[in-house]
Amino acid sequence: MVTHLVGVDTGGTFTDIVVLQKGALRVHKVLSTPDDPSKAILRGLNDLGIFDELRVLIHGSTVATNAVLERKGAVTGLITTAGFRDVLEIGRQTRPEIYNLRVQKQPPLVPRSLRVEVIERLNERGEEILPLDQMTLEQALRTLHAAGVESVAISLLFSFANPTHEQAVADAARKAGYFVSASSEVVPEFREYERTSTTVLNAYVGPLMSRYLASLEEKLPSGITFRIMQSNGGSISCTTARKEAARTLLSGPAAGVVGAAYVARLSGFQKAISFDIGGTSTDVALIDGGINETTSGSVGGYPSKLPMIDIHTVGSGGGSIAWFDVGGALKVGPVSAGASPGPAAYGLGGTEATVTDANVVLGRLIPEAFLGGTMSLDVQRARNAVEKIALRLETTVEEAALGIIRVVNANMEAAIRVISVARGSDPRDCVLVAFGGAGPLHACELAAALGIPRVLIPTTPGVLSALGMLVADTLKDYVQTIMVPVEEAQQPIIDALASLEAQGHADLLREGIAEQDIVLERYLDMRYIGQSYELFVPFTGSIVEAVQRFHMAHEQRFGYCDPNERVQVVNVRLKARGKAHKPALESRKAQNTNEIQPFAYRTALFPSETGAMPFVVPIYERSVLAVDTELSGPAIIVQYDTTTVVPPAWRLRVDMTGNLLLEQMKEQ
Repeated sequence: MVTHLVGVDTGGTFTDIVVLQKGALRVHKVLSTPDDPSKAILRGLNDLGIFDELRVLIHGSTVATNAVLERKGAVTGLITTAGFRDVLEIGRQTRPEIYNLRVQKQPPLVPRSLRVEVIERLNERGEEILPLDQMTLEQALRTLHAAGVESVAISLLFSFANPTHEQAVADAARKAGYFVSASSEVVPEFREYERTSTTVLNAYVGPLMSRYLASLEEKLPSGITFRIMQSNGGSISCTTARKEAARTLLSGPAAGVVGAAYVARLSGFQKAISFDIGGTSTDVALIDGGINETTSGSVGGYPSKLPMIDIHTVGSGGGSIAWFDVGGALKVGPVSAGASPGPAAYGLGGTEATVTDANVVLGRLIPEAFLGGTMSLDVQRARNAVEKIALRLETTVEEAALGIIRVVNANMEAAIRVISVARGSDPRDCVLVAFGGAGPLHACELAAALGIPRVLIPTTPGVLSALGMLVADTLKDYVQTIMVPVEEAQQPIIDALASLEAQGHADLLREGIAEQDIVLERYLDMRYIGQSYELFVPFTGSIVEAVQRFHMAHEQRFGYCDPNERVQVVNVRLKARGKAHKPALESRKAQNTNEIQPFAYRTALFPSETGAMPFVVPIYERSVLAVDTELSGPAIIVQYDTTTVVPPAWRLRVDMTGNLLLEQMKEQ
């Protein structure tokens, strides 16, 4: 029996499946089933005929993400130290929209009536000031039971320094039958608001994720390895994910960045920008030799301190709807047509103009070649939808479609600037790795606007997130707050790392990782004394070297550093990595490229100084483009999972890995 390694990414519009067998990749897309994502997964596996031959399934899930965004998580209660029940309400004095006079504050996931207190108190060193009062603990649990709470978050003051009180509360809550999320287990580090928010997120999505994964596991063949993608770019076992669901909140986008870094390295690029356009959003991330992470992320406006890949997301995707604001300006997104009814061109009942409809009108999407011919696009329905925009703009349907593309491209350009220029990196030094169902449609125009010299289109761009899951390592993150000046930090760092390394090593062995595949990576969170934010630097054993790295990182990030200023070590971090055996993909051989011919010609429109200009464009099937093939734009490349647009004044070459490299031709 042939066995298969499978990656599954459930998105808002499509569920993507990648199958690896003997170095060959098979890809499949099915419409997502938001009511129960497992339906689309099982349907896709059966469509491919591999259900009974599964060996490993790695899954990126949107269940936790959607629960937060739609506020459909479990009924959650919060137990905290007396006097601190309103930490979630008070938050931080940050102003994301500083000039917005009508900003609406995001309501806490736990209302005040479900936030209860226990009498106890530790100081900042973890020393007991007041013992845990059992009567207030019992009363708190009775209050939550009467309110119908299913899941309990526990965040006591300074529990990161001494978890004894918090563990006692957690034990009592578990005995009472609650799903329990304790901050000392989820994110044991300082900053009570972010720690509490992260713990609440885990409690809020935990029961839903646990039930979903248990149900899916029951429906899959017995005995397979079933792993879940995390926000940090690694995978964990299904058992771990059911307990630590907040680690999966951005699993799909994270897998895309991992896949982008993998294919960029195969083509010889160390610096890249990942550019993932899906049905509802665009995700961008910087890859500068390695994948950048952050511990200051948020999901749906709720802070999370769990390590995650530093991804910036905007609500602009293939299904994003074009509309007009109160001033009559054309906008695109964040509202999306989703999988149902979808863009008007899908013929499933959608009537509003979307980015996909605009691309159909411009001739950039080939109706009969969509999804490899398994799904046809309705050009007339797309034109009817875009015509409503054209009437409002008092212009032609084609000019309106071009306007929609310009607006959505501007949104995406701003997103790329956030993760590059705004953080001290020059996008012109990078290759733009474009993927997702719509990424290769827009990549060249974005690269031209930003001065990015090259665009890379992977062999399977529409399902690169699913491929990223197949190449992802197993990752476990650990942290301990020490808060000491660097002059006194060497021994506290060594002591903290010894504890974290023992825990990380044991956890990876339990995850089934072989001893020789375990790698332990050490990091420090550092800052100048008096600052309220930290930078993340590697630690190789010498605190002097770490301080030098910190100064360099501060210079790059903020444009200055002060070697004479005192430095503080805030947190010690450990990343326990179980190295994945990267799949060996089929190698490509150069062939005679003289015989490659387009299978059709179509009229497509591109911007010019006088408006939308029509070009007669050759249409090529991606599978016939051999290594060393070179083409000049305009051209359109179709394949099962996406369409690549090569605009005028661009050229394309197929490299030895089968990736498409596109470059803008220099003016003569």
